[in-house]
Amino acid sequence: MDDVDLLSRLVAFDTVSHRSNMALVDFLCEYAGARAERVPSPDGRKANLVLRFGPDEGEGLVLCGHMDVVPAEEEGWRSDPFRLREEDGRLFARGACDMKGFLAVATNLAKAESRGLRGPLVLLFTYDEEVGTAGARDLVERSPLAATLPRRAIIGEPTELRVVRMHKGHTSVRVTMHGVSAHSALPHLGKNAIDAAARVLASLRGLRHRLELAGGPNAAHFPEVPYVTLNVGMIRGGVATNVVPDRCVIDVGVRPLPGMEGADVVAQVREAVGNAAGDAPWDLEVPGESPPLLLERGSPLHGALCAAAGQRGDAAVSFATDGGWLARAGIECAVFGPGSISVAHKPNEFLTRSDLATARTVLGTALRRCNLL
Repeated sequence: MDDVDLLSRLVAFDTVSHRSNMALVDFLCEYAGARAERVPSPDGRKANLVLRFGPDEGEGLVLCGHMDVVPAEEEGWRSDPFRLREEDGRLFARGACDMKGFLAVATNLAKAESRGLRGPLVLLFTYDEEVGTAGARDLVERSPLAATLPRRAIIGEPTELRVVRMHKGHTSVRVTMHGVSAHSALPHLGKNAIDAAARVLASLRGLRHRLELAGGPNAAHFPEVPYVTLNVGMIRGGVATNVVPDRCVIDVGVRPLPGMEGADVVAQVREAVGNAAGDAPWDLEVPGESPPLLLERGSPLHGALCAAAGQRGDAAVSFATDGGWLARAGIECAVFGPGSISVAHKPNEFLTRSDLATARTVLGTALRRCNLL
């Protein structure tokens, strides 16, 4: 089947992150006809998939994408989100852009060129990228397969066909303020955790402003937002209006710049909380981390991919990818893929036929420039 037909099959699998992806894994194993290895998630409900083409020896390349998608429960969908619909050259479905279009192109390209490969071509398809790059982290930290992958990778996120060599990270921080519950008629018998959280929120607001003023390494590559961002995304506390709340949870997301460590920003969050908490007990945890990515401009991978795409100069994106974890495993990563992040995670997400075709051409040229063909 061609790339559009394969995309139609892929989007029909409902791989929203809270669901199992095993049916899609099974399909890809059978369709690709490659040497397949699965890396199950800790609970066994999902898996990363490694598909190997060509010889085992030689300098190879990884084409990496994620199989999970965000939910499609928003109002405004004009058709079934899990059934590909074409209109005026646009291919609509949940995951069409982010990022099953790349999965279709990568899979068909690998199949088509498998007999002519001079080195290993590996497809790495991950789970749970949309909920904190958990699948890639699991592969790097827990599986010996990470050490067997080629040392170059193209991450196929939607970049509007630009070659991206750096992106911000994303670290999730959870702060829990503890109090003592009591009847609201006798508030002096309790300690209000939400009151303590209010002080912490003000302190975090101050930290956010300081981060904006401080800039940081590689800030100039992000002209729209040239600094570390801090977002208080969720607050949960209390059980009723007549009960003094004994607990309040604050979920924060920070996006460090390339060249920074998420742990350094977490330390600043910890200090801001401690300065404001007073005598209120609290604890802090880091539920998820997606490291920033920084590929050297002079790397052969960056040069080969830019030449294949006809691109001069640098490009950067503010969203995180699986590339941050793969880079920690010693793999050089560039980001390149069809589609635009501006339509991802929205109703009527789409990918154009022309982007799909161009991505196929560029990736094929990149294989030749990387001496795999």
